[in-house]
Formats: sequence, structure tokens, C-alpha cells
Amino acid sequence: MRLSRYAALTSVLFVTPALALTGASAAVSAQLPHAAGYVALGDSYSSGVGAGSYDGSSGSCKRSTKAYPALWAAAHRPASFSFDACSGARTGDVVSGQLGGLNSGTGLVSITVGGNDAGFADTMETCTLQGESACLARVGQARTYIENTLPGKLDTVYAAIAHKAPSARVVVLGYPRFYKLNGDCAAGLTEKSRAAIDAAADDINGVLAKRAADHHFTFADVNRAFAGHELCSGSPWLHSVTFPVDESYHPTAAGQSRGYLPVLGSAA
Repeated sequence: MRLSRYAALTSVLFVTPALALTGASAAVSAQLPHAAGYVALGDSYSSGVGAGSYDGSSGSCKRSTKAYPALWAAAHRPASFSFDACSGARTGDVVSGQLGGLNSGTGLVSITVGGNDAGFADTMETCTLQGESACLARVGQARTYIENTLPGKLDTVYAAIAHKAPSARVVVLGYPRFYKLNGDCAAGLTEKSRAAIDAAADDINGVLAKRAADHHFTFADVNRAFAGHELCSGSPWLHSVTFPVDESYHPTAAGQSRGYLPVLGSAA
């Protein structure tokens, strides 16, 4: 997910240790889709922002050779690989600009999307700069959007994927909780703000899981893989504030290879 308007964050680096956040499977035979085409869709959690080693030809999409889709493709050598995930993508961007690689020969599709629709960047900026009260209010707005508006937007994306790749196994990957509560962060956000952000992550994962199930897709929860590696854990697989700032609150290379990749491997 692309973070915007972050110049102001440089003044609060010393008090911001860890902010977070980036065809139906029922018709697929028991044979794994490794030999067919693979298409990777979604936002920066799929493009690999934060992992480094970006493909210069991908421009602002910042697709990384260390992102889980590229790692999975390198390991399994699908018949074709279309890496279309892009930093900052929302559901509408996926529908309008990322579905060109899908066809009847697509065997596997992976996707992370929804965080930008829910206002990830603005929420994190508010929580960083404006204190607990403003943070809780902004997280509340995001949670209302996740509950009331995001499901319909996901339905549009998922229906479009199923239409263009009717035989594909579609894996919808979730987002990790960002904080280990009562962890080792001595400064930065209050514990109440961290808990609210984690609750919003749980909300979005719940909606992703429900919409995926209703479209006969597979939801892949990454929280077990990231357990013990959240921000404030002492061994995080997520960045705090970084330079360049658009990598802030995204999985590290370890988060991609040791968090997301095994989860996709189990679901594919």
C-alpha cells in the first residue's frame, strides 16, 4: 500500500517505533496448478514494497524480486507468470488495470487488496501525528468502511477474476496484525491505539475471508506465520518508519519469504 503525505513523519521518527500498515476453487481439480499460468494481483503487500530489489521497469508499482509472488514463481516455474500487483492499488485499480494476464489457462491467482480502500495511509498518518484520540476516531472510520463498503468492492473484484479465469485457484491473502501488544516498544503510539489498529486488521481479514468464501476462493490468513514477528515484538518482519517513507509499515524481505510465501505455498 502506498503511503502519501509523509514528509511530516520525519519529525516524529524518534517517537514512532512501530506503526503498521501494502474462477472458483471448487471447480479446480485436486491437481495443483503449478504447471499452469500464475497471475499475481493486488497492492504493495503483493508487489513487495519494503523487500527491496525492485524491478526498475515496474516504476512506481515497485515490484520486488523478493516479493512472495516472484519467489513462488521462481520455485515452481509455472507455464507463465504475470506479476501485476502494484503499490497503492485499490480494488478499482485491480479491475481496471491488472486483469489483462488472466485467461482460461490461468491456474493460480493470488491477491492482497482492500487496505488502501479502507484508508491505510491516512489512518497511519493520523495515528502517528495527531495522538490517541484522533487515532481512535480515524480507525473507527476505517472499521465502518470495512464493514459497510468494502464487501461490495471486493465482490466486484472477485467476480471479475472468476469471469476471466474460471478454472483458476484463487488465493486471497490477508494482512498481518501490526503490533505485538504489551511488546517492547517504549515510545510511540499508545497501547490503546495499537490495539485499535490490530482490531481493524482483524476486521479487514474477516471481510476478506467471508467474501472469498462466498466466491469459492481460498482465504489465506498470515497471522500465524507473522506471530512473534509483529512490530514491538523484538524480531519484526514489518518495517516501522523508513527512508524512503513509502516502505514504512510494509513487510521486510523476511516477511515476504518467511511470512507470505509459506502461506501461499500451503494454499496454492
